[in-house]
Amino acid sequence: MSGGQRHTEPVDVHLILRQETADGSQVLLSRRAGQVYAAGLWHLPSGHLDGPHEDVVTALIREAREETGVVLDPGDVRAAVTVHHRSPGGASRTGHFFEVRQWKGEPGIAEPDVCDAMDWAPLHALPAQMVAYCRAGLDAYTAGVRLAVHFQLPGDRLAFDPGADRLHLVPDVTGQASTARPDAAVVEFAEQAVGRITQWTDTSWGREESRVWRVHGIQGSTWYVKVHQNERFHGREVRGLRTWARELGAAAPRLVAADETLRAVVLTAVPGQPLHGAVLGPGQERAVFQRIGTLARHIHQSSPPRPAPAGSGPAVTKADRHLAGARSHLLPGDEEFVRALVRQAEALQPLEWVETHGDLQLRNVLFTPDESDAPDVFVAEIDFERSEPGPAVRDLVRLSDAWAGRVDLFEAFLAGYGRSLTAAEQARLVIDAALDSVSGIAYGVAHRDPELVERGRRTLARLRAEHREALSPTGDTTRTQTRNPPPRPSRTAPPGDRRSARQRRLTPKPSSGCAPHTSCPHR
Repeated sequence: MSGGQRHTEPVDVHLILRQETADGSQVLLSRRAGQVYAAGLWHLPSGHLDGPHEDVVTALIREAREETGVVLDPGDVRAAVTVHHRSPGGASRTGHFFEVRQWKGEPGIAEPDVCDAMDWAPLHALPAQMVAYCRAGLDAYTAGVRLAVHFQLPGDRLAFDPGADRLHLVPDVTGQASTARPDAAVVEFAEQAVGRITQWTDTSWGREESRVWRVHGIQGSTWYVKVHQNERFHGREVRGLRTWARELGAAAPRLVAADETLRAVVLTAVPGQPLHGAVLGPGQERAVFQRIGTLARHIHQSSPPRPAPAGSGPAVTKADRHLAGARSHLLPGDEEFVRALVRQAEALQPLEWVETHGDLQLRNVLFTPDESDAPDVFVAEIDFERSEPGPAVRDLVRLSDAWAGRVDLFEAFLAGYGRSLTAAEQARLVIDAALDSVSGIAYGVAHRDPELVERGRRTLARLRAEHREALSPTGDTTRTQTRNPPPRPSRTAPPGDRRSARQRRLTPKPSSGCAPHTSCPHR
């Protein structure tokens, strides 16, 4: 305390009496009347503590009975949000908003001298003539936060004014301003698409800025609502869902609705659990990877291949920036190895472009668990926000970490894919994986993600061990001796290979598996 009299302020309680109808969620509002504050405006049933003998739950139950006639059980009272409010006149107060979904009695006007109307209002379409303080509490409640500040300025109206909305949502300890549900506009969009939603569960991946919720409808149906972090991700996912995802049938979600302004989509639910972290028997593992190969084939063959656009080779233009960000965590020789691959990339012929998933990794693959080791297993793929045309091996960069050291899984994938990788594809896979690992290290350093840093370092170590490449003092790459050194390239190009002898010598040794990071694509 800076001195003088200690500051005190009133404590309010607000009742969010909520009911579910065929038209969506509704809350009970009363219109203030008579010689009271904010007469003529709609407000929640509310009041303040009578004294230090009364706690906030007891006060809520008392106010509910006095104003509406309903009887509340303390066990049905749920804390919703706390709002620190300041009126235009400068007085401040703290309001505790509580949600109640069960009660006894029929709500009605119990204090006609201070209330001339009472009605249910849609939560997504509140009346315009509403007390700004109350509207702030309901907006914070809909956003899912636990604490909000609503400090009005001198001259602000008592009624809610969208042009002078003073609501500030205070993030929780995770840094998120909303964890329970998205904002009111997204809730309204989703309920317009699938009907009334009774439960929202945040299932977002911790590293991503796009948000995902699993939602349950009143009849027990399950959907997913996703809000993309930017317009590009939204456009990619919607395009993928409307085009190649149809080729996967039940193995991919179906687009129910999309809103470009909100960057939001509603999707059908796909059965299964993420393959990331799952423990399977060897037979099921091979069955899963064979099915992944089949799904990848369906994606890549969903439209005819097309020539690669000019300048669409490996993403080497960002290599300097990512190397600078990752340098403090690279091992001796890592940067030289990556730069050698960048030089070699210039000699590669461009690969044809096809439709790609863009982020094909274990956390985006779902499978249906089976206690047996049966080979028949359901596999699906999700999360298409990085989908765009590119070389087919783009989808193997992040997936291939799973079969590192497991030739049987790689062979199972190829069995489902229907063909082996060409030498050019394998060379491109090595380069893309190395660039992606450096990008992952740089991202992990910048965002304090030690798992990404370690994975990127592990990837580079494995790539260097697989290819046994070192740099001479002149900067040229030379291959060290191995137990089974590869044969020297023929001076005569194989049929259909139009590369020069020098280009063939610069092509890296083919590799079946390269481990990328999983959260930030190298673009």
